Amino acid sequence: MLNKHVYTFLGCDKDYSEAKTVIFGAPFDSTTSNRPGARFASSAMRAESGGLETYSPYQDADLCDAAVFDGGDLELCFGDTTAALGQIEQFCTLILTDGKLPVMIGGEHLVTLGALRAAVRKYPDLHIVHFDAHADLRDDYLGASLSHATVLRRAWELVGDGRIWQFGIRSGDRPEFDWGAGHVSTQKFDFTGLEKTAAALTGKPVYFTLDLDVLDPSIFPGTGTPEAGGVSFLQLLSAMLSLKGLNIVGCDMSELSPAYDHSGVSTAVACKVLRELLIMLS
Repeated sequence: MLNKHVYTFLGCDKDYSEAKTVIFGAPFDSTTSNRPGARFASSAMRAESGGLETYSPYQDADLCDAAVFDGGDLELCFGDTTAALGQIEQFCTLILTDGKLPVMIGGEHLVTLGALRAAVRKYPDLHIVHFDAHADLRDDYLGASLSHATVLRRAWELVGDGRIWQFGIRSGDRPEFDWGAGHVSTQKFDFTGLEKTAAALTGKPVYFTLDLDVLDPSIFPGTGTPEAGGVSFLQLLSAMLSLKGLNIVGCDMSELSPAYDHSGVSTAVACKVLRELLIMLS
């Protein structure tokens, strides 16, 4: 018997009704300041995910055993950033209202703001754990308040002081770091102090946002704004696993731009990171 062929990310083919986790793509990169192309990340990851096994030897667990539904890609308004963020917020609100965990695949990092708006409405005491090469704390970028360079500043406006925990940061202008010193916790270059942070966040609602350019570009060149001096895959995996057991109520990963790595390695790395993340969250 023939059935309709539908692409899903590796092993994420459960029905929505039985799913605990919902992944979806937010293919938006209209404010990208350097090299665009992150809008193609989710489709590339689905297409390439079949090159991985569903089993993780790192966690001795299988993604097929996790209840994950792939909701496909949102059809976002590229000409209107505010409208696109509203669409993301609306979709995440639906997932959260149904008692499920949204895991978004960007897209540029600004898409996080839409998901955060939905999460903070349900969880007013939300905390944010942020892995990234860039601080993303500018108040505006070239006059625009909504940009992938301002997303964590807009996030701060939602949650306030002492609720944002940044790791791996190695790029930003001086005013960003000066402002951030009084409002957020920023660990430059690596994940030092993450286990202590995770212990402090135990029992609190946490949104985890992962910009894949936290990885060194020698490992992950397929991104819009590569920054030398990043972490390795194993360092990132270890850091993610240190968050296991926290009350993570929302999650995203962003800034894969497949076209800038013709070898396909960056997409393969992103797929493996997502596999490990979904297993960790299950």
